[in-house]
Amino acid sequence: MGVAELNVDGGVSLRKQRSLWADAFRRLVQNRAALFGGIFIIILVFVAIFADKIAPYGYAKQDLLSNNVVAKWMMPLMPPGSERYVHTTTKYILGADYLGRDILSRTIYGSRVSLSIAFVAATVSLVIGTLYGIVSGYLGGVVDDLMMRLVDFLYGFPFLVVVILLQTYFKAMARRGGQGGFGTWMIHINQAMGGMFFLFIAIGLINWIGMARIARGQVLSYREKEFIEAARALGAGHSRIILKHLLPNIVGPLIVAETMAIPGYIFTEAFLSFIGLGVDPPTPSWGIMISEAVPALRSYPVQILVPSVALTLTTLAFNFLGDGLRDALDPRLQQ
Repeated sequence: MGVAELNVDGGVSLRKQRSLWADAFRRLVQNRAALFGGIFIIILVFVAIFADKIAPYGYAKQDLLSNNVVAKWMMPLMPPGSERYVHTTTKYILGADYLGRDILSRTIYGSRVSLSIAFVAATVSLVIGTLYGIVSGYLGGVVDDLMMRLVDFLYGFPFLVVVILLQTYFKAMARRGGQGGFGTWMIHINQAMGGMFFLFIAIGLINWIGMARIARGQVLSYREKEFIEAARALGAGHSRIILKHLLPNIVGPLIVAETMAIPGYIFTEAFLSFIGLGVDPPTPSWGIMISEAVPALRSYPVQILVPSVALTLTTLAFNFLGDGLRDALDPRLQQ
């Protein structure tokens, strides 16, 4: 498919027309910060997938004779006078924690937890929120009022407090053994996933609310447009209008909004793990690693440095990518 244009000599030639998504991708790769964020996330995904092959040791493997050892190259990061009590090593690239577990290996495995929470929470929020918002905005009237009042009611609950209460309930249920039936089945799944299943439920139950509002607003802005009226005049059904005309036009802002929300999901998981309501030990999480390093912060600050840097770089990468997607998918920037 091309666009006819007039040459200087009066001839006519065809210029290949790029799609809107091709233009958006071109602008995205021209954004250096977004490109860095995207490359970092891709590398992190591969690290998480192949953690078993990349990590030098198992995340739960202990060497009690090497507890709190510090890598030699990290000694300049230690406080003055620490050479009197610190044992250095070349065996562990980033040192070992208070139980003699390799910090590098636990950080690598910890990326699985953060990325799993990020992608699962984002997918649940995007799918449920988009469907809910489209139905509410497209049908309008009494249906829209009732559906949005439910959203307003749920917005009245403080998100973090609700998640903490849900995790507390799930942890208590796990200690009781689930009392048989469905509860026991859920506990077995949660144990097999290292405690992440209950996190998926707790974070996914309420995160879709904001996405539903965004989707509804987008649908309301497009519902009375001329191309939608033309589709109705041609006899298009509701499903065709939603799937072929509304959804392609609103999916860009929804993806951008969800990408920008991912750092919040990662920080929520890290916070819950930090206070003991996240994944189950010895499953490594950056939040758990930070929590375990806090008691020895003054003596061994490098133990808290590694997971903190990993957490910071990951959230920054998603923020950079979200900003780049927002600029790339902004219709006002299209030539």
